Amino acid sequence: MPPRNWKRFRPNSLTDALRGCKDYALEKRGLSVARIADLMGASEDSLYGWLSKGRMPAVLIPTFELACGANFVSDWLAASAGRMVIPMPKGTKVNQEELLQITSDCSAAMTQLAAFYANPASVDTQALLEQLQRHLEQVASQHHNVRLFRTPELEFDQ
Repeated sequence: MPPRNWKRFRPNSLTDALRGCKDYALEKRGLSVARIADLMGASEDSLYGWLSKGRMPAVLIPTFELACGANFVSDWLAASAGRMVIPMPKGTKVNQEELLQITSDCSAAMTQLAAFYANPASVDTQALLEQLQRHLEQVASQHHNVRLFRTPELEFDQ
């Protein structure tokens, strides 16, 4: 099975978000459930129970996400409350390939949006929402980059 594209992963439920974090930790960081539980200070049995039932104590969610290295649970919780989640931009310089990808993603989102307004029943609304979310995240990141150009941050590593 080819590796999952984690940048495009959007959970559909809390259980999906919890398992997505666990799978990300295994694939990207080589962490087993036992190791995640150890990093959280919880028992392996408890973590397996929370993952299977989709119910984890809220105070443990940040610790779980930190151990896994992914924020899918927080993103899902915000999205399920009708909030749009856009990761904090890193302010990194983009290359030509990334700009072309932004243009391509924008074009695909606008094409799907036009098709949706022409005939809503013919469009996969979940896929359209994901495309629009991705486009907004990309534009927010570029907005941050341009703003940093006017007021650059100090370089502390020099």
